[in-house]
Amino acid sequence: MIQKETIVKLIEKYLSDNSLFLVDAVVSPDNDIEVTFDSMDKVDLKNCIELSKTIEAGLDRELEDFSLTVTSAGLDQPFKVFRQYQKFIGKEVEVVFKSGNKQKAVLTDAREDSIELSFFKNEKVEGKKKKEKIEVRQFYSLNEIKSTKPVINFK
Repeated sequence: MIQKETIVKLIEKYLSDNSLFLVDAVVSPDNDIEVTFDSMDKVDLKNCIELSKTIEAGLDRELEDFSLTVTSAGLDQPFKVFRQYQKFIGKEVEVVFKSGNKQKAVLTDAREDSIELSFFKNEKVEGKKKKEKIEVRQFYSLNEIKSTKPVINFK
């Protein structure tokens, strides 16, 4: 069976040379290989093709047969690595907490152990009858978070 570490070693140089980063690499017991990567900027189809060729060149089909899928991280997929949080600073995300609560907010900061979200909520203001919208900026530990993914807006 092909090992995940083998795949990661094959692609490390290509990723760093092209300002890309690995999101996930999975190798099933049947040698179905799936590599997901991303970039702080954009990912081209060319990157997928070249990365696929890099992997294929480093493996020998005579020794072990395998299937290979190389994809960029999808916008509808939850974040898997810290660099994805860094990529989306300043953009709207949806966070699902382990408690079951959800929050749509702008990701304003990302640290190794926490993220900061900015959102608006209605609160009673002393001396006024109506609630007012106030901006809340709050840090959340990554341990509290079940998943985070970008919000796709077509406006």
